Amino acid sequence: MPALAVAEQLRRLGAHVTFIGGARAEAELVPAAGFPLLQLPVIGLSRTNPLRAAQALASAGASVVIAHRMLSRLGAHAVMGAGGYASGPVGLAALLARRPLVLTEADSRLGLANRLLAPYAHSVCLAFPITEHRPSLLSARVRSRCRVTGRPVFTPQEDRQRARERFALRGDAPCVLVFGGSLGARSINLAAIDGLAGLAPRIEVLHISGRREYRQLLTTALPEGYQLIEYLERDELALALCACDLVVSRAGGSLFEVAAHGKPAVLVPYPQATADHQTANAAWMTAAGAALTVPDVELTGSRLASEVLSLIESPGALEAMAAASAALAKPNAAQEVAEELLAAAAGTRPSQPSAERDGRREERCSRGVDGSAGAGS
Repeated sequence: MPALAVAEQLRRLGAHVTFIGGARAEAELVPAAGFPLLQLPVIGLSRTNPLRAAQALASAGASVVIAHRMLSRLGAHAVMGAGGYASGPVGLAALLARRPLVLTEADSRLGLANRLLAPYAHSVCLAFPITEHRPSLLSARVRSRCRVTGRPVFTPQEDRQRARERFALRGDAPCVLVFGGSLGARSINLAAIDGLAGLAPRIEVLHISGRREYRQLLTTALPEGYQLIEYLERDELALALCACDLVVSRAGGSLFEVAAHGKPAVLVPYPQATADHQTANAAWMTAAGAALTVPDVELTGSRLASEVLSLIESPGALEAMAAASAALAKPNAAQEVAEELLAAAAGTRPSQPSAERDGRREERCSRGVDGSAGAGS
């Protein structure tokens, strides 16, 4: 989704954009957004299965050769690495083809591909200031290439009345939005059903369960005011964020969509995320006063209901958290990354980032950097 947000900005600025990726979500999302997609035979790198890891490395090696041919055929002037297992081979192919490479990192830890490619990239656009723990893994050369742009997101929805009408929400009844990604988050799904259903209809609940457990959860008797939704497309999710008063979610890159809509959050970081980067993401938002964090191991229905109810019944605290969330937003991130790519293609750097033109000082990666241990986006 961040890559699509940048691509739309590039298209608006007159550039031609082609995606190179695998066969996962991009196979559906990219063509639907009107961009061509070239696919590579890449698979995810397993950290626990040696055989699958060997297969992944073999596919990555073959993908470098294929991606090199693709870039030559396209005549690409610059390449953006959007994270994930497809970006490593394409990024390496870009370097071999002497095409400028701009990397983006959606999490608070540099992913494996980004760590390997960053020393040779034109620039690295960060969602979060990197606060790592081993300085030797983030060299001065890498730091000099980093800038904090925020995570690219689409323009947020602002029509709250339309948004609430879309989900048939009652008057000004407080609304809690629960989600855990396209597949869903089992611990959040179970805690929400167990705890938040008891708060409806006093509190409206929009629960996006994800595709993995939706049918199973449908068998649960739910009260009026509790809407169980399998999945929402991009525009619909933005409407749900606009309509709600509080978000319950994991702590992935979607935090920037939450902040773009100025929403407070109860965050439950995914404990198995590589290098525990979701805990670091949640800590960033919680430290700013925009969220509170509940460790996954401590999440129960009663705990979630207690946290949600205490916030909903404290309008002043909720309002302060909402303001803190909005202050974290980076609404120009997609435009800044697009400008960075165009500057790389032209062999120059932007003289002044969009955020500076709006009166905001550019943040640098080197601010608060202590070292590295990474997770992919």
